[in-house]
Amino acid sequence: MQNYSVIIPALNEEANIAGCIQNLRALNSRLQIIVVDGGSSDRTFLIAQKAGAQVIRSEPGRGIQCNRGAKKATSNIFIFLHADTQLPQDVFLVLDNFFSDPKVKIGTFRLQFDSDHWFLKVSGYCARFDSIWTRFGDQCIVARRSLFDELDGFSEWPLFEDLDFLHRARTKTKVYSFPSVVITSARRFKENGPIRQQIRNGILILKYLIGISPVRLAKEYRK
Repeated sequence: MQNYSVIIPALNEEANIAGCIQNLRALNSRLQIIVVDGGSSDRTFLIAQKAGAQVIRSEPGRGIQCNRGAKKATSNIFIFLHADTQLPQDVFLVLDNFFSDPKVKIGTFRLQFDSDHWFLKVSGYCARFDSIWTRFGDQCIVARRSLFDELDGFSEWPLFEDLDFLHRARTKTKVYSFPSVVITSARRFKENGPIRQQIRNGILILKYLIGISPVRLAKEYRK
């Protein structure tokens, strides 16, 4: 079995963080679990500590938080996991199988939302294809330390750090699609409407591609 460090960037995730850590421990008791708290105003930090994770504080922003967690990681394979994403039961069988091949340096899982809405089912299906429109951090990015270091980690942006990291990875190697499914929260889609939210996401990606600053886009996203 390979050794893994799971890095969880979190901000105000008190409702999810304990369950996330407990699920990870049930899947693999030897995991190093690092929660990087980006300044939560709720009890995320204390709950994560009580659940047995290594918890560190950081400035907010997933790119920043992931990089801070990677500095504390001791394993050669990093799993960047969102607090509201659940890994499949066979996750470590799948990862052990893939990463036994030295050619495999990075990949993401297939995606399912915790919703039966037809549009989200279609969106989840499309996530198995590798493109800037279909691969995101909520699919759980898994990368070798060597590639992470070669790419100098994530860009420390407030938005689209995942798109940028995967794009730069594609210039070095293939980004694999692991044949197993993670389940992630559809809470933002439920709040705003699945189709409306996805259109909004697409417009933001278009703006990013034409060179608008992720800092500016993050302000639009939060609105």
